[in-house]
Amino acid sequence: MEVIKVLCLLFLCCSFLTVAFAATTHKHSHNTKERLEDGSFSPKNSHHNDGGEHHSEFDHEAILGSVKEAEEFDNLSPDESKMRLGILVQKMDLNADGFVERHELKAWILRSFKMLSQEEANERFQDVDENDDGAVTWQEYVKDTYGMESENEIRRDSSEQYAEEESKLIEDDKVMFKAADKNADNFLSPEEFVVFLSPEEHPEMLPIILEQTLREKDKNGDGKIDFKEFVGDSAKHHDKEWLIVEKEKFDNEYDKDGDGHLNGAEILAWVVPSNDDVATDEVEHLFASSDEDHDERLSYDEIISNYDTFVGSEATDYGDHLQNIHHFNDEL
Repeated sequence: MEVIKVLCLLFLCCSFLTVAFAATTHKHSHNTKERLEDGSFSPKNSHHNDGGEHHSEFDHEAILGSVKEAEEFDNLSPDESKMRLGILVQKMDLNADGFVERHELKAWILRSFKMLSQEEANERFQDVDENDDGAVTWQEYVKDTYGMESENEIRRDSSEQYAEEESKLIEDDKVMFKAADKNADNFLSPEEFVVFLSPEEHPEMLPIILEQTLREKDKNGDGKIDFKEFVGDSAKHHDKEWLIVEKEKFDNEYDKDGDGHLNGAEILAWVVPSNDDVATDEVEHLFASSDEDHDERLSYDEIISNYDTFVGSEATDYGDHLQNIHHFNDEL
């Protein structure tokens, strides 16, 4: 009987670790509809915070500038993780005074954001560039993203509503594709593909984002967004308390001029969170977690002793799994 119990526990642990690994795999999709419903055009914003809960994966990616490296660190021993972090800390310390100031950490994180966007674009480019000619055509993008040979293909198994929504997404993507195609040769180079995949990070693309947001959210066509349009259909699925919280955000965070509507810049501030603001929040979080002597600077020792916050390791990853397994067993 004891042997059976042990085998069952091992099976549960293995099953959980498999699911946990799959759940932490990062996938970003170029989906305008999802971003607009989110109220955010930036994947960074959604990874940064979810319902007030800070994501440790975001901390690691913000320091390492790579999803792949963040996942690699999860498999390192604590000693190896600390050693590699020590090398990075010296690079963060721009004036080489032995401390990482807030502005130095923020500059490093902003650099990481650019690297993350580039990494995502490079991976997606390889998937989309079907013939490996170093350029992406519109047809290749449609086939990879929507599973259709052309944008005019009719899906027989699609409902009328689904087909209409998909048609809107394709049209929005097409406008964005053409705008990113700087030399108008009907191909996206790797550099142009980055702009297409992360338009929120390129100022020349912001007018298109604004136009598409208004078309999606501005139901009465007055060129601005009121609170009812701000919450949209989501209001049907939430209670009064949620509406009160959203109204406070609408009034205090987004409606800067207090006229009861969101206009141009206010709309963009809502759907395109500033990398600068996200980086500032991340610096605040990392300092609160690691500035043990509260001197408004991080020593090398403070960063490395809190390596699990900055980059993670096999030990912290394993600890998370154990905690979840114990919780799972308690529920049983």
